[in-house]
Amino acid sequence: MFAYKIDVLDELKKKGYTTSRMRNEKLLGENAIQSIRRNEVVGIIALEKICGLLEMQPGDIICYEKDQVRLFEIDRGRNC
Repeated sequence: MFAYKIDVLDELKKKGYTTSRMRNEKLLGENAIQSIRRNEVVGIIALEKICGLLEMQPGDIICYEKDQVRLFEIDRGRNC
């Protein structure tokens, strides 16, 4: 399964992209924001936008974990 390596919303906020700003400027949709809050990996289009906003590569944001199940828990600082 895919998992976040970073707290995406926190990193976006550090760059000045609050959830209100992202909604108002249509940078990310409500579904993507809610998915991130639930620790569900977003689709490729939203991931591409996140990469652009954070100036990161997909591998800096997500990783693949084999045979591990995590429910709604962000494990910050993952190396995967």
